[in-house]
Amino acid sequence: MNDALRRDAMAARLDVRSGALRGPALTERLLAVPSADRDVWVDALLGLPEPPPDASLPRGAVPYLPAGAGEILAMVREVPLRPGDELVDLGSGLGRVAILAHLLSGARARGVEIQRALVDEAAACCARLGLTDVTFTCADAAEVDLDGSVFFLYAPFNGDLLARAMRRVEAVARRRPIVVCTVGLELSGERWLRRRSNSDPSITLYDSAVG
Repeated sequence: MNDALRRDAMAARLDVRSGALRGPALTERLLAVPSADRDVWVDALLGLPEPPPDASLPRGAVPYLPAGAGEILAMVREVPLRPGDELVDLGSGLGRVAILAHLLSGARARGVEIQRALVDEAAACCARLGLTDVTFTCADAAEVDLDGSVFFLYAPFNGDLLARAMRRVEAVARRRPIVVCTVGLELSGERWLRRRSNSDPSITLYDSAVG
């Protein structure tokens, strides 16, 4: 990213912190950034650091790899994510999905991440931006109690760990209708989910179909 775009991101951060740059205005500002630079611009906007080395992970957990700004924009638009929603990002890393989705939509957001160093960095970012409706929990997604209306998964785990985490999500769906958004992850084996048609191939959407 060139110096002009970096300065633009830093100026935009001040407007985000003041509350002047949120929702459609932030979407418009982000779409004005060349697509090849958007991920770096978003990280500069949010003040996200380079990720620390991955900690020792349990079997089935995937090393940290953040979702792109394009995929986050697609999720917000296609779900669609609204202020009354609560987004839960399983395997939230440094918080790019939870924080940006909140700023774009006004929805409350929660990240669940097993690596303490990533959780601490994500929480520090929220503190710097003055965000109170985005929280992060250091926990195994297969063990933590969950609630929310929209769940986001960017291939954070596989095998038995994924199966156990999805049972936690299914338990939420048995209490309320939910939407599950995935990137690089197929959930066709989850019979309580119904795949939904959507216009953006970078994400896959499922509606709960319990009962």
